[in-house]
Amino acid sequence: MEHILHLKCLICGRTYQPDEVAYVCPAHGDEGILDVVYDYGRIAPHISPTTLATNREPSIWRYKPLLPVAPNTAVPPLAVGWTPLYKTDRLANDLGLQHVWVKDDGRNPTASFKDRASAIAVVKANEVSSVPVSSVTSPSHLATLSPPHPLTITTASTGNAAAALAGLCASVGLPNVIFVPKSAPQAKVAQLLALGATVLLVEGTYDDAFDLCLQAAAEFGWYNRNTGYNPYMTEGKKTVSYEIAEQLGWQAPDVVFVSVGDGCIIGGVHKGFKDLLALGWIEQMPRLIGVQAAGSNFLAEAWANGEDVLTKPPIQAQTVADSISAGLPRDRIKAMTAVTTTNGAFITVTDEEILAAIPALARGCGVFAEPAGAAAYAGLVKAAREGLVRPTDRIVVINTGSGLKDVATAMKAVERVGVRPYAIQPTLSAVKAVLKPGG
Repeated sequence: MEHILHLKCLICGRTYQPDEVAYVCPAHGDEGILDVVYDYGRIAPHISPTTLATNREPSIWRYKPLLPVAPNTAVPPLAVGWTPLYKTDRLANDLGLQHVWVKDDGRNPTASFKDRASAIAVVKANEVSSVPVSSVTSPSHLATLSPPHPLTITTASTGNAAAALAGLCASVGLPNVIFVPKSAPQAKVAQLLALGATVLLVEGTYDDAFDLCLQAAAEFGWYNRNTGYNPYMTEGKKTVSYEIAEQLGWQAPDVVFVSVGDGCIIGGVHKGFKDLLALGWIEQMPRLIGVQAAGSNFLAEAWANGEDVLTKPPIQAQTVADSISAGLPRDRIKAMTAVTTTNGAFITVTDEEILAAIPALARGCGVFAEPAGAAAYAGLVKAAREGLVRPTDRIVVINTGSGLKDVATAMKAVERVGVRPYAIQPTLSAVKAVLKPGG
């Protein structure tokens, strides 16, 4: 892949060729996260806003020359990306703003943003294996494979990254092993099982699941998809920025609101806009606002206090927004850089504010978000109230997952705003009784 110059360690600055290291800079153990550095001069002749205008590929692969894959690489069949960007005038008006868009990544194949990274994971796993994807079948249990299959992929997740990996693996017949906290929402676990994943429910937190996944991947030789560890996951997530810019006619927004847990999504959003600036396709870098749950605010705390994210100890994370619950964000270097270098900010929102944002977002524009996705909108509500955004700013809010991922919490959210179903007899008089004032 001649369009990749090297992989650069974000701690010490050392560089490596892609075939020199598997995941991280060896000088820093599991913390040595790498960044993929591109040769934009080689890329430019192969893709431009002009060529994209006639490109009919409705997925992240329309941007293939900007991704860490070879031009002729086979890709999974699921259509990941190119999700809708909605202009939401009613939401904007309610907040005293003029221009608000919602990017609905709940419309991805497994209903979350994480499909973007998992699509890249499947391709990269195939690259490092000598076994063609077409020759692999998906067993109901990994125990049928002895020794573990060289194309087995693994990840730790609170649910969405796991489902994304399971779905992308199912589309090409790859086995996968998923580590999730036992507390993961039932809908997410059901999705994993339906997709044929081997699911390991860990008695502990997401951080416990992450550490165990690292150990197991090293022990069994599985391909490791974990964010904040596998540098190529950022490259999948950055495609959302390409889409936002293209859908806005190559005029970058002024501000983007992103919910933050591990930090990989906001790091990817930043990387995408950096690529577009380097290519000269956009004229400005948006301010990136990371939104964290008050009960999982490692990065917001570090940003506010000027703490070093490499030495700051983990916190005890607890929030209704399971997808952004992380005691130690694994991609914290990229996340902090995304905010500080764009003159952005971290905002914290309470669980009550997150729950209130679920029906508010749904009623205001028709997008039904899970708690983590609604957190980004809750962040915008708070920012507008506190004057952190200007009325004329062009603002994008990224919804990272469908509300169907966590129906139990959605029900709690609507109950809090006084909405309930009515059980009635099958008569017109019963309907009238409900509809009359005070009914």
